[in-house]
Amino acid sequence: METKIVECVPNFSEGRRPEVVQEIAFAITSIPGVRLLDQTSDANHNRSVLTFVGEPNAVKDAAFMAISRASELIDMEKHSGEHPRIGATDVVPFVPMSGVTTEDCVELARSLGQEVADKLHIPVYLYEEAATCEDRRNLANIRRGNYEGLKQTISLPERHPDFGEPAMHPTAGATVIGARNFLVAYNINLSTSDVSIAKKIARRVRASSGGLMYVKALGIMLEDRNLAQVSMNLTNFAKTPIHVAFNMVKTEAERYGVSIVGSEIIGLIPMDALLDAARHYLRLESFSRQQVLEARIWE
Repeated sequence: METKIVECVPNFSEGRRPEVVQEIAFAITSIPGVRLLDQTSDANHNRSVLTFVGEPNAVKDAAFMAISRASELIDMEKHSGEHPRIGATDVVPFVPMSGVTTEDCVELARSLGQEVADKLHIPVYLYEEAATCEDRRNLANIRRGNYEGLKQTISLPERHPDFGEPAMHPTAGATVIGARNFLVAYNINLSTSDVSIAKKIARRVRASSGGLMYVKALGIMLEDRNLAQVSMNLTNFAKTPIHVAFNMVKTEAERYGVSIVGSEIIGLIPMDALLDAARHYLRLESFSRQQVLEARIWE
């Protein structure tokens, strides 16, 4: 029988205090059978992304422990950062890996959402495949107005959470939980401190503005490096590969006399996403995944 494995990639509104992120990581690894694969923090975004895998119920329990610990250690009333957010634990996606379906992950999301609302008194919204209405499939719609805006509008009927009372937790805010497929978090840094250029490029690139399908993009400022950044989420790297997003940002940047100084991947990325870029830039002929040494060793 195929082993059931789920990936969970929660995002936390803390990227400047490593000791806090470590406490959240400890909460995750306190659950037997869960393996923490990666933790990535960014001070400008003031955000951390942790990636862990395991059997479905163990992963759900680890996610609850992480949300609980984050609610104790992160005060949204004192939080600031470049990245959109509505809570201490901002978003918790479940991703099917092996022996599980998207529907299984939807059930995990809904079960966890109910538990978080009941036990931690944090309002929960469901998104992507777990969404209860079409408008909430898109995470950006739920995050509209950010933490500060949601505080003012959560009492409105159309903004009521899917679980919990229509009132923000006094320090932890609200949380979004859902089920989705693989997502590549990819940022490109520009040779300019003019964040308006990054915002214009992001508008051209993102799907919602008529750009690339399966791309979400924002223009933000990296204060510590004095650089503008185009921050992207690629929600279907098979249909919009990472190199396609890179090339469009590069082309748009050149229109403003700006170049790319570097790019970064946040968290983990599927091997196939990088192989697509390798095939493109190296002009590889008749290349297959089976030619990758590590892929053959672990197959």
